[in-house]
Amino acid sequence: MRKLIFTALSICGLLATAPTDACTNIIITPGASADGSSIVSYAADSHMLFGELYFHPAANWKKGTRLPIFEWDTNRPLGYINQVPQTFQTVGNMNQYQLIIGETTWGGREEQADPAGIMDYGSLIYITLQRARTAREAIATIVELANEYGYPSEGETFSIADPKEAWIMDLVGKGTDEKGIVWVARRIPDGYICAHANQARITRFPQNDPENCIFSSDVISYARSKGWYNGSDEDFSFRDAYNPLDFGGARACDARAWSAFNILCDGVFTYEQDGREVSNPAYAWLEYAMGYKLDGEMPLFVKPSRKISVKDVADVMRDHYEGTPMDMTTDIGAGGNALPYRWRPMSFEWEGKTYVNERAIATQQTGFWFVAQARGYLPDEVGALIWFGCDDAATSYLTPIYANITAVPECLKVGNGDMLHYSPTSQFWMCNRVTNSCYRMYNQMAPVARAAADAFEKSQMNDGIPKMDKKLARLVEKGRLRRARRLMTKYSVNTAQKQFTEWTKLEELLLVKFIDGNVKAQNPDGSFKHSQYSPGIPEGLTQPGYTDRWKASVAADHGKVLEQKQ
Repeated sequence: MRKLIFTALSICGLLATAPTDACTNIIITPGASADGSSIVSYAADSHMLFGELYFHPAANWKKGTRLPIFEWDTNRPLGYINQVPQTFQTVGNMNQYQLIIGETTWGGREEQADPAGIMDYGSLIYITLQRARTAREAIATIVELANEYGYPSEGETFSIADPKEAWIMDLVGKGTDEKGIVWVARRIPDGYICAHANQARITRFPQNDPENCIFSSDVISYARSKGWYNGSDEDFSFRDAYNPLDFGGARACDARAWSAFNILCDGVFTYEQDGREVSNPAYAWLEYAMGYKLDGEMPLFVKPSRKISVKDVADVMRDHYEGTPMDMTTDIGAGGNALPYRWRPMSFEWEGKTYVNERAIATQQTGFWFVAQARGYLPDEVGALIWFGCDDAATSYLTPIYANITAVPECLKVGNGDMLHYSPTSQFWMCNRVTNSCYRMYNQMAPVARAAADAFEKSQMNDGIPKMDKKLARLVEKGRLRRARRLMTKYSVNTAQKQFTEWTKLEELLLVKFIDGNVKAQNPDGSFKHSQYSPGIPEGLTQPGYTDRWKASVAADHGKVLEQKQ
């Protein structure tokens, strides 16, 4: 429940160019989580990205092996790099040692792109996961790869976590005149949380605290050389130099981080300022988040109001700004069934003015999303756990996958369908079928899908996974690692496939229950109510109609024609 009550604010200003293939990350430190794990969430939001679970077993490589690099977004070949002698197993965005890496992209300055670079941001993630064991090793690996081979992508913010600590890292290239990146990484204080969404988040940073903040030696001097900064070193802001905030960066990007904080902090931000802890209501940054007041800055780290569970994080990833002035369910753009989505582009013009199509955390173009846990209280072989889902988080589910499995569920295998080829055995396509069904009568249908997802996730989080963890930990303690890996693989695969089957049934239920705008009544056991004369004739059929907001708008727009005369 959110404790904020807002008054409406008028939209002003223009929405600057912002990434439509935008992502959202939430980072929870061990001291802020309910079970002492590091948690990272990530929604890979792209209109062209397919939802599948990447799997790379650990391997040994011969000296001189060359690794081909393909741009993650486009599959364009970029070149080759030297392979290392040994690589670690990775499942999705997590490796066998419980290292997690997520990301969000921001544009930065156009002249900082390096088309000749080889290490794009996606390759940095997945190659680093194969080479690093800890968050600090990951930061060093990212820097080494980008500086040695060049960085062709836009500006990037990485979430990097291991069982002990979590970091946020902002980086951007040096353009065509110099190979490599400028960057800064900050350790999130234990007990705090962080969030980012396609806008550089690190502003000023401590320059004499290497335990908690590390950065490239030229991060300030490079900005000076380009004329992007001329103040003192102490006042240098990475964001302001390399990704200056504008209306679009606030409204389409930082607003999502603000909303995540708002939910997890129950409307009160507690943060460090001048060496002491202070608290202020979330609405103190509302005008900032909405892009109206850009001269302040939102805290980079905040302390949540309670210990955060993996389910809490999963549900934040389903947010549409409900209960705030940006609530996507309440204006006429939501149509007659409170649809919290606006098809792209992200803005539109009317009579000489430009208006915003809101960009919330949950969005229609999600390829895949996850909430990953690095659980230091368990052996690495068991503690590495990624809750993985496909498509729009609001009406899809997360299934648990241990990162030390030996095989991936068929419904999530790479190659089981793609964006141009439908597969009836693909989780991505089945989740899209359910979600796109919900879009036509959202306020009636989405709660059914959400209830099904909640029931499955809670059963796994509260019962299934804890029981399996105990079995697996006992096997590892006894040195029976092969047996543990077989068991976790069987559990991960069977659970995913069973839930995929249930989701297939859910799509059928939604079709039957809501066909043609009607709603059929159900018995407590889920069966449909029928007349006493035929099991095929529904009883208790209702027609819920449209929202009051829609009715008022239609009456105002066309009431003279539609009004019923007495």
